[in-house]
Amino acid sequence: MKQGLTLIVPVYNEISAIENSIIHLKAIKKNCKEFNVEIILVNDGSTDGTEKILQSVVNDKDLKVIHHAQNRGYGAALKTGIKAAKYDYVAITDADATYPDERIPEFFKDVIANDIDMLVGARIGESVNIPLIRKFPKWVINQLANYMVGTKIPDLNSGMRIMKKSVVEKFMRILPEGFSFTSTITIAMLANGYQVKYVPIDYHQRKGKSKIRPFYDTLNFVRLIVRTVMFFDPLKVFLPISLPLLLCGIVIILIEGILYRNINTVSVLITLSGLNILTVGMLAEMIAHKE
Repeated sequence: MKQGLTLIVPVYNEISAIENSIIHLKAIKKNCKEFNVEIILVNDGSTDGTEKILQSVVNDKDLKVIHHAQNRGYGAALKTGIKAAKYDYVAITDADATYPDERIPEFFKDVIANDIDMLVGARIGESVNIPLIRKFPKWVINQLANYMVGTKIPDLNSGMRIMKKSVVEKFMRILPEGFSFTSTITIAMLANGYQVKYVPIDYHQRKGKSKIRPFYDTLNFVRLIVRTVMFFDPLKVFLPISLPLLLCGIVIILIEGILYRNINTVSVLITLSGLNILTVGMLAEMIAHKE
């Protein structure tokens, strides 16, 4: 029996790109002779005419179309597709023609041959068109994630990747409904020792308007990175807060005690705050490892 791959494409207001994307995806499926391909298009409550185009291909045997009655978010669309996938390997990509989807068959062969849990197309190739307004926030998020998981992540939130459905389902309860889905699954897999491989890819200029809100979504990414790490390695969050407070408080107490023979209440509170935060972190670490 041939291996199978489910390709999931979340679609929201992609009127300028969706028709060409469908043609391109169907061509990829047709050229895959070594394994079966299922294509799932998840319309996430589009309001610009995209829904009509998807409705026109609903009877196409090469495609499976699922509709959300209203916009629920990028992550929610991916979750819907993953739950509906009939194969244990799922690939995700965008509907705006920014990713080199023609490389998906090549990546899938690599995943199967090397038993990789997740292969990520890292946008570090020769031709990468990421808007300037998104480059600095992306760098900040990557640096934070690198520290949190203790390893270098070439591309935290790439929307082109292949994953084992059975592994993704283990983390479904913590995966967000918005754009942070990809960041969260990356951190979750790395923090739990799953095999993740990065392959350099190009990233094309998108057709249509980006749905990313640089300031708001960057703050949301940071919040979700911290939250995700709290599930698996809480001390990574608590130590950078508690140790400076604890050390600062102890140093001040020593200086006050030696030079002035008088210990200030503020220095005691700083020390106790650091100690309390460290204690909470250690308890959280014990609970995380127990689970």
